[in-house]
Amino acid sequence: MVNEFYKLLLITRRRHELFPQPRAWFQNLVECMGDKVQIRLARKDGVPIAAILSLRHGYSVVYKYGCSDEKLHRLAAMPFLFWRLIEESKASGIEQIDFGRSDMDNAGLIAFKDRFGTRKQLLTYFRYSQTESRKPANWTSQATRQMVALLPDAALSAVGRVVYRHMG
Repeated sequence: MVNEFYKLLLITRRRHELFPQPRAWFQNLVECMGDKVQIRLARKDGVPIAAILSLRHGYSVVYKYGCSDEKLHRLAAMPFLFWRLIEESKASGIEQIDFGRSDMDNAGLIAFKDRFGTRKQLLTYFRYSQTESRKPANWTSQATRQMVALLPDAALSAVGRVVYRHMG
C-alpha cells in the first residue's frame, strides 16, 4: 500500500510544486509504527485516486499526509477518506482527531477542514540559528517550481531524497 500511496504523493507534490518526501520515510513509518500508522486508500475501478496517512497515539489520531489525483477530484475521495477516518476512530474509542497543520494562505484546505467542524489553533514557530548569516536555500523560486513540474517521477523522487536529507 505504501507504493500506491507514494505514487499519489508524487502527483500531489508535483501539483503543489514541492519536492516529495523520500519513499523510505513512509516505508520506515509503517515498519516502525506498525498498527499505529494507517494508510487509507480510495480507488476507482481498481486504480488508486486518493490516500491519507494517519498516526495513532493513545486516544488520539493525527492526520499527517494526504494525496490525490486531481483529475478525479469530482469523485470526492478525500472527503470520503476523512469521513472513514472519523467513523473508524470513533468506533475504536479515539477521543480526538487532529486534522494537521494548514498554511495560513491555503484558504481551500482550511475551508475543507472547517466543513468537518474542526477547531483552529494558531501555531507559532521559533527558530534558533547560531549564526545570522545562515539562511536556508530558497526552494520556492520560480525556476525550482518549474523544475518540479517537469521532472519525471523517478527524478523527482531522487531530488526529494537529496533535499530532505539536508533540509527535512
